Amino acid sequence: MENISLSPFLTPSTPGPEKITPSAPDPSQGIERILYLLSIAVYGVACLLGVTGNGLVIWIAGFKMEKTVNVVWFLNLALADFVFTFFLPLSITYTALGFHWPFGRFLCKLNSSLAFLNMFASVFLLTVISLDRCLLVVLPVWSRNHRTPRLAWAIALVTWGAALLISSPYFLFRDTALSARNVTSCYNNFALSSNYTSEESRSLWKKRHRAMILARFVFGFLLPFTVIAVCHGVVAFQVQRRRLAKSPKPLRIIAAVTASFFLCYSPYHVLSLLEMSKTSGSPMVKRVLHLGVPLASSLAFFNSCLNPLLYVFVGQKSFRRSMRGAFEGAFGEDALLSLSSKRKSRAASQTEIRMA
Repeated sequence: MENISLSPFLTPSTPGPEKITPSAPDPSQGIERILYLLSIAVYGVACLLGVTGNGLVIWIAGFKMEKTVNVVWFLNLALADFVFTFFLPLSITYTALGFHWPFGRFLCKLNSSLAFLNMFASVFLLTVISLDRCLLVVLPVWSRNHRTPRLAWAIALVTWGAALLISSPYFLFRDTALSARNVTSCYNNFALSSNYTSEESRSLWKKRHRAMILARFVFGFLLPFTVIAVCHGVVAFQVQRRRLAKSPKPLRIIAAVTASFFLCYSPYHVLSLLEMSKTSGSPMVKRVLHLGVPLASSLAFFNSCLNPLLYVFVGQKSFRRSMRGAFEGAFGEDALLSLSSKRKSRAASQTEIRMA
């Protein structure tokens, strides 16, 4: 895939910086020009909203609220998105300069690694949150006795460690190279070699590229989506069965955050799989990738600024509530704790009946 890499998320399969270095589109090419400008605009909006919004969440959840289990989860989500959007100006500059990377090799590696660290940390945390919701409903007694902020912090650290481990290859493979046009490209050197012509290097490049795409799809999308879908199904069934409020706000927040993540990232994963398919060499597929990759990249970037907006606006009956009040409502545990209490009371009643 040539000349379409617009962000750290995208991993062209053609070896060699000369072939994979993207170029700013010709102004005469209307659609490409629009997508090029749209990418810069979306990156800018995501950076502005992401840094301010997630920074606000970190300030309120980290310093103004009691550290409940929910606050720990969403605080870590905000940290992942904040770090990523804080470094977005590097990608904005890279795109605006016609894909010339002036920041050096280390920041090339770091920028790409942070993008994938954010992706994996976010989806792993969403999976943990969904499992937490499910356990709270299915095992209320155990949750009451063991579900503590201290345990939540320990699990969050393990989650960050797993995300760091699985995103570390991107730091290893990311590299810079100066082309004959005096343009420095920031690209994925899967062969870890400057020899792009040998059959051995090209074969190794393709194998590692496929392995990275498959691992990213399985661990960053397929498995988490399956776990989250099952957990949400169990919680929804129990909520309906116990006739709890039809749509308690914390459940709406979790559903909205999860849905936004998968809607924003699914086009990226689809295009990644399409890139490694046998049809990727056809002119039609190349055209789809050329036009679709910038949009998929922009959408994935934009996800990092959505969560603070969802915390404030999803389920709000009044826009006059304070920010702290909005976040306390979003991170509240009353609804599911109520359901948990009902299940616990019912279990206790059944035990008493059996013992009578």
